[in-house]
Amino acid sequence: MKEFMHRRLDDKNFTDDEIKLLIKEYNIKFIKLQFVDINGQVKNMTIPSEQIDKALANEIMLDGSSIKGFRSIETSDMFFHPDKNTFQLLPWRGKDGINSARLICDIYNADGTPFEGCPRCNLKRVMKEAEKMGFSMNVGPEAEFFLFAKDEHGNVTTTTQDSAGYYDVGPEDLGEDVRSDIVLTLQEMGFDIEASHHEVADGQHEIDFRYADILTAADNVATFKIAVKAIAAQHNLHATFMPKPIYGINGSGMHCNVSLFKDGKNAFYDAKAEYELSDTAKYAIGGMLKHVKSITAILNPTVNSYKRLVPGYEAPVYLAWSLANRSALLRVPAKRGISTRVELRSPDPACNPYLAFAAILEACLDGVRNKIDPPAPVESNIYKLTTKERKKQRIDSLPGSLAEALEYLDKSLVGRAALGEHAYNEFMSTKRKEWDSFRTYVSQWEIDKYLERY
Repeated sequence: MKEFMHRRLDDKNFTDDEIKLLIKEYNIKFIKLQFVDINGQVKNMTIPSEQIDKALANEIMLDGSSIKGFRSIETSDMFFHPDKNTFQLLPWRGKDGINSARLICDIYNADGTPFEGCPRCNLKRVMKEAEKMGFSMNVGPEAEFFLFAKDEHGNVTTTTQDSAGYYDVGPEDLGEDVRSDIVLTLQEMGFDIEASHHEVADGQHEIDFRYADILTAADNVATFKIAVKAIAAQHNLHATFMPKPIYGINGSGMHCNVSLFKDGKNAFYDAKAEYELSDTAKYAIGGMLKHVKSITAILNPTVNSYKRLVPGYEAPVYLAWSLANRSALLRVPAKRGISTRVELRSPDPACNPYLAFAAILEACLDGVRNKIDPPAPVESNIYKLTTKERKKQRIDSLPGSLAEALEYLDKSLVGRAALGEHAYNEFMSTKRKEWDSFRTYVSQWEIDKYLERY
């Protein structure tokens, strides 16, 4: 496996012949053609490795009418277009010397054009907009997750594996071995792991991997989620990226460190400017602050997301930027030069990474196009400010519910541009149904609160 990774890192631009040679050399019997639906759920079709020629020639079909947010039954024929650079062994699928590999795919229409509702194709479309302006974007995501125990029947519980806290060590941190196995697996898959640690809440963990170009970063998030769940299952645990699985403790976020590059240089850095931040960086910050309410439904796409986005649990809900202050929505970490970046702290790991990154990029580009100046940075603890003090400083808040976020998205040209017409319509329809289902559901809280009283 390590030899495979050596070759993988040395040559990311695989040819057809190289892929077929690796299939033979590593006894790969099955190829998983992966993609994501509108909700960011990873899907795949598994083919025997003998069918690799058809797959690489873009001849494998799928029924788009069976995938959330794709095609109607009348126009359901679609095709997998594998990205050859994503060919990768799946370490957890190896058994008795028989291996499986994956190819991440774009989904194409029957007429040979990219399907406008494919989240990965959509991100590529927004990337081309950036390229016309001379920019590319790098993203460094930080996805948190919980590990939960299973009962004697194998059912998932909300019982955390440990009661450790931030940066704790064993024996309190019972997740060390699981995290180590996850890190080793990700390294086998080519991830450059920077750190792993226990997070603030019981049973909560974080594994940080190096930033990458925006498309690779989205691919990495999708792969990361699969790997974490697969390795956790080997330990008889359930890993969840649900934003707020337990009332009263911190939820899980996916902070996104973003930077724009131009001509191979970090366009956010200017050694002579205030804070050493270029006008491009400031305009990008201005764009994100202006449009973040409009794209929050994309960055925080579930009913449960908004139970994380409340004051008191370190979640960023206030629209401000800072240099060091972690109570602000946007933070500029201390490193400069090529490492200059802006950390957007509101997204959560339930988001579709392809759609979320497209929305962030679109907001940044709009800020640069229209030279949107941000307000002055806020370095005081916003959590401790009164409502009156926040109002005086014109510090707004994120939407408080999925319904409110969808209303902002519905009025947003930037949000619509980030998704494209097809994905926008499907996303809005899906999420409005989700909200309506939640809105009309009678919860246990209501039964406990009202049944006897009234």
